[in-house]
Amino acid sequence: MTPARLGSMEREAAIIRVMSDNVRIHPTAEVSAQAEIGSSTRIWSGVQIREGARVGAECILGKGVYVDFEVTIGSRCKIENNTSVFHGATLEDGVFLGPHCCVTNDRHPRAITPEGRLKSYDDWEVGRTLFRYGCAVGAGSIILPGVTIGRFALVGAGSVVTRSVPAHGLVVGNPARLLGYVCACGGRLSFAEGSVGVAGQTGHCARCTRETVLPAE
Repeated sequence: MTPARLGSMEREAAIIRVMSDNVRIHPTAEVSAQAEIGSSTRIWSGVQIREGARVGAECILGKGVYVDFEVTIGSRCKIENNTSVFHGATLEDGVFLGPHCCVTNDRHPRAITPEGRLKSYDDWEVGRTLFRYGCAVGAGSIILPGVTIGRFALVGAGSVVTRSVPAHGLVVGNPARLLGYVCACGGRLSFAEGSVGVAGQTGHCARCTRETVLPAE
């Protein structure tokens, strides 16, 4: 019998495997017993969460998300369908990763060593990537290792991020380039005298009327 033909209580049981601390995990998800999942987090179909990963409270992990071993994800993060977050990544609270993003961890990828031997974990150095509070990454973007995406920064859809993005920075393209700055709400900031914005300047958001002072990096 399909879930659609079940009563409401039976249907709930059919699509939700765990409700400890109000955590909801789809029965097709694979969550390691060595992973930590915060309260009220929702994990949807086909998600895989590896050992040692930590996912905070009130997160949403969409269909097909992959969270590698020892990845740290803060609270109230949203990771959309088919996004991969590999070992070495840390997400602070409130981070958004759009669908089909890839957070990589190797700047010199090879399957084999120069001698032709299959590479093992000891044959490479993991690249660390940090996503600061409230930042957002658009659909289909690729984040190279060793970068920091700043607080409330915004990465445009389809971008390839090869270097760090400043707080509130707006980057777009391949490689991603800084086009300006955005408010915490996501609206574009404007500055006096046509400036694109520098540290210490105050930007105005027409979308929500907030004033934002660009921090020094």
